[in-house]
Amino acid sequence: MDSSDLMTLDTALGWLDAGRRVMLATVVQTWGSSPRPPGAWAAFCDDGRVAGSVSGGCIEDDLTSRARGRGAPALPEVVRYGVTRDEAARFGLPCGGTLRLVLEQADSATLRALQQRLARRELVKRVVDLHTGHSMLHPAEPEDELFCDDTVLHSIHGPRWRLLIIGAGQTSVHLAGMATALDYAVTVCDPRDEYRGAWPLPGIPFTTEMPDDAVTAMHPDARTAIVALTHDPKLDDLALIDALQSRAFYVGALGSRVNQEARKARLREHFDLTPEQLSRLYGPVGLPIGSRTPGEIAVSILAGLTAAKNGADLPGGKATAVHKAKRLSTRPPATSMTTRLL
Repeated sequence: MDSSDLMTLDTALGWLDAGRRVMLATVVQTWGSSPRPPGAWAAFCDDGRVAGSVSGGCIEDDLTSRARGRGAPALPEVVRYGVTRDEAARFGLPCGGTLRLVLEQADSATLRALQQRLARRELVKRVVDLHTGHSMLHPAEPEDELFCDDTVLHSIHGPRWRLLIIGAGQTSVHLAGMATALDYAVTVCDPRDEYRGAWPLPGIPFTTEMPDDAVTAMHPDARTAIVALTHDPKLDDLALIDALQSRAFYVGALGSRVNQEARKARLREHFDLTPEQLSRLYGPVGLPIGSRTPGEIAVSILAGLTAAKNGADLPGGKATAVHKAKRLSTRPPATSMTTRLL
């Protein structure tokens, strides 16, 4: 769930508290070109107000009319838009795209509990029984994916990606704030005395353990990024030794190309890292956007993280395919799914 979807949740709860009826629409599958990924959702108030987006604006008007007229369905409904070429053109779906959504009445109690868990940065699975409309919350794992068949919807909410930043300088402050806005679960590590107690973002965890211990404690998986920004080999290299041998999808380090070559030589000669492991190092870290200030460098790093997370080609020929969660099968749903064609 990204920041815009959190705003949708907060807005929907405000409407419910004011006594309004609210319909939730969740994207569960897409075919062709689609502006919003599976898992995106929007809330439609019975007075015509809308929060969030499921199509970039293509079908929101039709859903708004449904919410203002009949209101939310008594029981969840599975609907499809863009089934035919004419319908895709009618709703403005790009390139003949098709969306499958679940429409449901918003349940105030469950959504309030979800809001509270997300405020604690928990990863949550919301389970909706499509036959009864009953919904429940369960702890989720980073590997869990959105799932929908003819009986149940599993939607995943909360920070699904983690970022460990080594170093607490100005660039790290900017990067931590920006990454949090993109719903990374961020941890900052810096054992240096001059940075103890001076970290200015109290909502972001800060540890003073040694970088290699911080990497080990995190148990990096395929949804973890590790970025070393102290510019001190005694600290950055400690983190990189373990990070480059982990499953982390992105490992980067601050420094010029000359410094990176020297770093790779150290890691190869003294710590027996293989050429394959060293090739995983993004260095200089970030995308080449001509950045100079700490804020611009943070933008560059986060752009590189986003490209890697989304499986985009990166400078130097690097690419990653870890972001399978947003690449659901292009095959149509099973014929056993009861759909309502619009």
